[in-house]
Amino acid sequence: MTHANLMNNYFNPNSVYTEEDFRRRFQIRHHVFKRLLHDVQQVNSYIRQKRDRAGRPGFSPHQKVTLALRMMAYGSPTNSIDKTHGMSESTCSDTLEQFCDTIVQVYKDEYLRKPNQEDLNRLLRKAEDRGFPGIIVSLDCILWDWKNCPTR
Repeated sequence: MTHANLMNNYFNPNSVYTEEDFRRRFQIRHHVFKRLLHDVQQVNSYIRQKRDRAGRPGFSPHQKVTLALRMMAYGSPTNSIDKTHGMSESTCSDTLEQFCDTIVQVYKDEYLRKPNQEDLNRLLRKAEDRGFPGIIVSLDCILWDWKNCPTR
């Protein structure tokens, strides 16, 4: 039932929610989700749907990837998301771990590397467009004196 609701809400041709709703909810574009879904299934059999010991279909790849992305996007702990997705806490944890490990394995050469000059130029342009010329580092405010900071 959870899989059917997920598909009706976000993935079927006449889904309940729009592309913009999807992006706001999952912090990722729909076409990027589809690429991730395809890529992680190719590499990791855990993400693929299997049958349980009774022969019933297990959780779908859509459910597993959705769960992992929602946990990361919102920092949701497993005990708050398990009921929503119908998975046990341990399955939620395992799914997130498998997903993250697979993402690193699949995309590390393309995305998890030091930036080259082209990347740096793109980042500088993007920062300048946003009003921060010459900035490459994160604006995490660690160098600012903040009187309400709990670790001040």
